[in-house]
Amino acid sequence: MSSAELAPAPSTPAWYAKVDRFSRWTRPVLVANLVGQIGIIVTGGAVRLTGSGLGCSTWPLCEPGSFTPEFHSAMSIHPIIEFGNRTLTGVLGVIAVAVLLLVWTDASRSSSYRRLGWAPLGGVAAQAVIGGITVLLHLHPAVVGFHFLVSAALVWVSAYLLYRHGEGDARPVAVVDAGTRAVGRVLAVLSVPLLVLGVLATGSGPHGGDDEVAYRFALDPALISKVHAASVWLFLVVLVVLAVRVLRRKDSPARSRKAVVVLVAVTLLQGLIGYVQYFTGLPEILVAAHMLGAGLLITSLTWTLLTFRVRD
Repeated sequence: MSSAELAPAPSTPAWYAKVDRFSRWTRPVLVANLVGQIGIIVTGGAVRLTGSGLGCSTWPLCEPGSFTPEFHSAMSIHPIIEFGNRTLTGVLGVIAVAVLLLVWTDASRSSSYRRLGWAPLGGVAAQAVIGGITVLLHLHPAVVGFHFLVSAALVWVSAYLLYRHGEGDARPVAVVDAGTRAVGRVLAVLSVPLLVLGVLATGSGPHGGDDEVAYRFALDPALISKVHAASVWLFLVVLVVLAVRVLRRKDSPARSRKAVVVLVAVTLLQGLIGYVQYFTGLPEILVAAHMLGAGLLITSLTWTLLTFRVRD
């Protein structure tokens, strides 16, 4: 085969041949990005659960004049936990840059797909700023809650980007009936108040994030927990309707069947953890598991709804 045959087509950017050799790394990097976005929810939960939100007293430095914690015999573990969470944000920033380079430079894909490559980097940058504002405002509960919800949105967009990477760029074609798609949209809408109420329930309980001011939201913890539980039950009822519609139809794609079964399992496990943690006095390990479950629930829901259509 001649060198001319190996050269890129005239319509292909000159740099594409060099960039294309790295394309095999795109999926692993997108997986790492999704795992990292879920992971930072857990490490952010560790900051809250240990009351380490002000372990670093300022931002962007940890202490005035020092980027890292000041190590001495009287220091607590709080600065280490808070700085560790900030370090993971930096790691996510590096991964986000890699996502941008791999996705944005993929000339074989549509512009709509390539633009998604900016989302993780923009989100991580926004989260760094929001985290700084959280410290500067001494863990204001509204900012803390917003910090988590932005992470939830980043998990969603990261799961969406990973799924889109495995698809083509043609117009999406539905592979389930209109009624099933409508139930799926209702479920997606219900996930929003479910997450918001979860934030309020956590912030009004003993794990609000500050070891000096435990109850960050001035709400009745028992009442808000019951309202959150009600939103979970409503979500579960609609999910059961969705699962029945998908599983009973013989023409439902196999991947939709598998995805909805996983979603039901994740939802039930998340609900079980929620009830157990409530009736056992909110032990930290279960609260952390519940936060991990939130990330997995968002991922599973996103994946399930995306299986309802295909792109060639």
